[in-house]
Parts: sequence; C-alpha cells; structure tokens
Amino acid sequence: MSLSTADWNTCRTLLCALENTIRDAVIGARLRDGADGFSAIAEVSEADTIYAVDKISEEAIFSWFAQNWPAEWPVQVIMEGIDDNTTVVFPERAKPMLVCILDPIDGTRNIMYDKRSAWIIGGLGPIPADRSPRLRDLKVAAMTELPVLKQTIGDQISGVRGCGPEGLVRERVNLLSGERKGFTCRPSAAKNLKHGFSCLVKFFPEGKELVGKIEESLWKEIFVDEPPGSPMVFDDQYIATAGQFYEIFVGHDRFIADLRPLVFNKLGLDNPLVCHPYDVAAMLLLEESGALLEDAYGHPLDGPLDTVSPIAWVGFSNKHIADQVRPVLHRLRDKYLG
Repeated sequence: MSLSTADWNTCRTLLCALENTIRDAVIGARLRDGADGFSAIAEVSEADTIYAVDKISEEAIFSWFAQNWPAEWPVQVIMEGIDDNTTVVFPERAKPMLVCILDPIDGTRNIMYDKRSAWIIGGLGPIPADRSPRLRDLKVAAMTELPVLKQTIGDQISGVRGCGPEGLVRERVNLLSGERKGFTCRPSAAKNLKHGFSCLVKFFPEGKELVGKIEESLWKEIFVDEPPGSPMVFDDQYIATAGQFYEIFVGHDRFIADLRPLVFNKLGLDNPLVCHPYDVAAMLLLEESGALLEDAYGHPLDGPLDTVSPIAWVGFSNKHIADQVRPVLHRLRDKYLG
C-alpha cells in the first residue's frame, strides 16, 4: 500500500499535532516543576545525556501515538531515548509501513536554563521493502518551537517533499490563545557573506581549537581583499541543529557548517557529542525552502535513520553563497581533516 499526496498531507497534519502535544506537555511541566525538575540528569545514552525534561516529552509521545495514530498506517518510531535495538511500533505488534524519526527536544540545554528556544523536530516516510530507511526517504517533516518562558509566540513549520517554498506551511502560534497566523520568510538572497551571520559549529570545548583554525583560515581567504578593522562576518552558536536550520530558513544566517564528526575523528576523540540523524529529521523543510543542504563533501545530505550515526552537514542560504564558500571549505577540509 502506497500513500497518496493527500495521505502524506494528512501525515503532515498528524506530525504537527504530535509536536503540539509535546510542546504543551513540556511547557506545562516547566511551569509546574521549575528549572530544578528540568535539569536533573535522567540517564546517559550512547547518543547524548538524557535530562528529566526529555523523559517528559517521551511519555507524551507514546501516549499520543497510542491514542491518535491511524491503525491502517502502522508506524515505527525512532528517537533519542529508544535504543536502536528496540523496535517500537504503533499499533503494537503490527508490521510497520512507515517510519517516524523524532528529536523530542533539540536544544535541551537552551530550554533547561530558559536561555533560548528549543525545537521539536520530526520526519516521516515509507519503509523501503529491500533496505533500511534513510534520511532521503523522508516525505514529511515538521519543526515546532519550544520557546523560553517570557515568549508567548512560537513558530511551527511543516511540509511535504516536493511542495516547494510556496507549499511549506509556516505558522506563528499564540501559545495563550491557540490562534495561528501564517507568516512569510525565506532564506537570505545575499550574494556574499559580508556583514551577515555565518559560522562553523563549535558548541563545546572538544575540537574547538581545530574548528577555530579552519574557520579563521576560511574567513581570511574569503575576505582576503577586505581591509582590516571592522569584522566582515558574525558568529552565532545556536546550540540546536533545528535552531540553526531555522536561522537559515528565515534569512538570518547565510552559511553554517557542522564538521564535528570529521574534526573529532581527526583528533581521535571517542564518543564526543555530534549531530545525529534525528537532529536533521526536518531537513527537507530547509531543502524545500530553496536553501542548499549538503554533507561535508558536497553530496546531498543523507544517513541511516538511527540514533547514533554521526552526521556532518553544510547549509547555504543560496547558490551564490555556496559557490563562494564551498571550494574554499573543501580545500581547508582536506588540509586540516584529510
């Protein structure tokens, strides 16, 4: 059984409803339990540290799927908090025809300390008959903002593969009244990086020195003809991959590269925190917006649907930026990480 275009759009609506439920559960628990209840460490997995707030979202997810997912479309759920050796399917004991990969809270550290919005992200697609599903198999995606306490508006973006920029659903949600309004945005059309935000990811101490060398070399080469003095590019380390996608999506950032898997491999570091497939589960939204999303070697971004595989990615707001940055970045990748 294959799903029609209308079916996939129904899946999009369902995925948004799931993310609304997760958002409301987390906001409710935050108001009830406060920061201390949020920040306790629940467990440490192979993929990441799991905090108490992550467990709250996990309970909301299982309950929602059990009560709301259509029985005629059995779905396997893959997410942080479920071991890759454990198969979770709704309805239980059914043979799954679809797979849903989720990051219930991308940016846990941001929201734990009420510092910056976190994001709920999900992707949904068919399970191929002859192989394991991959990121490029995803047909539907949604990302939902989980804002800080003082913020009563949150964005939700969703779409179906092939919908193009005009087919993406962009909604600004009033979290007090539930009112939804569409909003307009697009990736930056700037033809260069001057006086805009761009960066290489260096969230944590591990590998920061090497990433910094690559980044400094990148800016020196790109801005070789610029006089010294006023900075040409600004750095914003949004500690959430979905947050970084959003910044490109709405036109704030022009270029972001997350090369941590290559950097840590070069340094021989074991099990440092990197981007995983669930972190990029909403990647088709960025692609449908017109931005360019690649792996570290310039290929279309892809990877297995699991919770442990390392993902390196590069995002450009448009072709002009990609043509300017890509060849320099690849040269420096080979020089420092080859």
